[in-house]
Amino acid sequence: MKKLVAYITTGYPDRDFTVDCALALKEAGVDILELGIPFSDPVADGPVIESANLKALQNGFRIDDLFEVSSQIADKIDTLWMGYMNPFYHKGFDLFINKAKEYGVNGFIIPDLPHEESSQYRSLCQENDLHLISFVAPTDSKERIKTITEDSSKFVYLVAYAGITGSGASEDLSNVISDIKDVCDTPIYIGFGVNQQTAKEKSKNLDGVIVGSAFVSIMLDDDLDYNEKISKMQHLASNIKEQINE
Repeated sequence: MKKLVAYITTGYPDRDFTVDCALALKEAGVDILELGIPFSDPVADGPVIESANLKALQNGFRIDDLFEVSSQIADKIDTLWMGYMNPFYHKGFDLFINKAKEYGVNGFIIPDLPHEESSQYRSLCQENDLHLISFVAPTDSKERIKTITEDSSKFVYLVAYAGITGSGASEDLSNVISDIKDVCDTPIYIGFGVNQQTAKEKSKNLDGVIVGSAFVSIMLDDDLDYNEKISKMQHLASNIKEQINE
């Protein structure tokens, strides 16, 4: 069965919502949760996730909120921390390693960490039975794909297009998918621009999809109350999970 990964921004609108939302998404069929670490300059993300990041920071998000949420959910749903390198660097990567092990978080997604600079962090993760997710872009050559994926684990994050999340762009990925499969056996999940309308098509020949902006846009909808947001996100998750496995 193909997997569904859901991204949500930690601490928006508050910590309790993040916990309740995470557990509700698990019930709706989400296999892996990306807990997003709010950051003021999320360079790979579009305006939807950027807005949620900034609102969470304005509401007083602290890294301790990430740890507290994780302590309540990571033993119930497969959890990864998704964030930019700045917080990991300034707080110390060892802190995140230790807290991940303490709470049962399974690894990290760091989109602005170049592969060439990731070796020391990847080694730390491997030593602690944690995953550092590898990214492949449609512009990568076969040689580079082999380099990137040779020590990949859990899944390869295939970026659907060159750009930012949520923009809905589209590219022919058949060659890059073939190149990845030629050099590694790690499952391939596709992210960027995956939503209810595109998930089925984008998941063809792949092992899973990563959905972020579609969930976060519901979180940002001020016309919905607390329970309506969670219910709508559950419905979206179950719908996408069904579509990619038809």
